[in-house]
Amino acid sequence: MKNNILALLAAVAGGIVGYLAFMWIAGQGLYALVLPGALVGVCASIFKSRSRALCIVCGLLGLCFGLFTEWRFAPFISDGSLSYFLAHLHQLRPITMLMIGAGALIGFIAPFRNRFSSPRSGQPVGRLPDDMSR
Repeated sequence: MKNNILALLAAVAGGIVGYLAFMWIAGQGLYALVLPGALVGVCASIFKSRSRALCIVCGLLGLCFGLFTEWRFAPFISDGSLSYFLAHLHQLRPITMLMIGAGALIGFIAPFRNRFSSPRSGQPVGRLPDDMSR
């Protein structure tokens, strides 16, 4: 339980860092919208957790951070409100939707890497120990 809470706090911190990093990189002329969502998952995966719910929450957080970042970076000209932005998501460019989705997918998958290690040996489940693989 303690690791889940720490992982969620790290996920939120990763999303904030991703938002700030995106804004800095966008100021340099690059478009790295995958960063906020991906950093949610990467930072959450620092803490060992075997919870599926954590992975789902991180995926949703990654999606929310990606959408929030795009809204803050490029709101619609006709109405800059968040509600208008969310109602007109289908009008975003395909590359924008792809990058937000990729960030959310990484945010979902990255915490899963902790689920595939053995609790005792630290080796991935299903692998033979090094001395038995020869």
